[in-house]
Amino acid sequence: MGKQKKQVKTNAVRMLDSEGIAYELIAYDIDDELLDGVSVAEKTGQLKETVFKTLVAMAYAKELFVFLIPVAAELDLKKAAQAAGVKKLEMLPLKDLTKETGYVRGGCSAIGMKRKYPTFIDQSAEKLEDMIVSAGKLGLQMKLSPTALAKAADAVFVPLMKE
Repeated sequence: MGKQKKQVKTNAVRMLDSEGIAYELIAYDIDDELLDGVSVAEKTGQLKETVFKTLVAMAYAKELFVFLIPVAAELDLKKAAQAAGVKKLEMLPLKDLTKETGYVRGGCSAIGMKRKYPTFIDQSAEKLEDMIVSAGKLGLQMKLSPTALAKAADAVFVPLMKE
């Protein structure tokens, strides 16, 4: 039992614990290698609208920004750039994700990255009671209130999805 508890102590979980923020961990099977957000929502029995993916984008000055949108949605880079206050954004190359955030694809959390980046959550989250995001490790999600996530990630709610 004690060993299991140790396994799930990702940076994100440690930060939530240290700030006294309530959350629930949800484990899912990664053996089938279906790691996209829609598959994760199905595997965990959660509504797609409540499961959010964490995307990292980069401005030309190599500034990084973090965006959370529903797993079935597409990030509108124009809206994202506007929220970030930059002219243009492009997605961070996957090869740089771990180096910049400390997390891997499919296990990237907006909480507990190597550095604190400006973070934005799609405004659709505001009307949810709970939302599900990566807990910082493949096979592990966390469920928490949108306001708790915004507090922990120092994030703001803005429109980010493509119409």
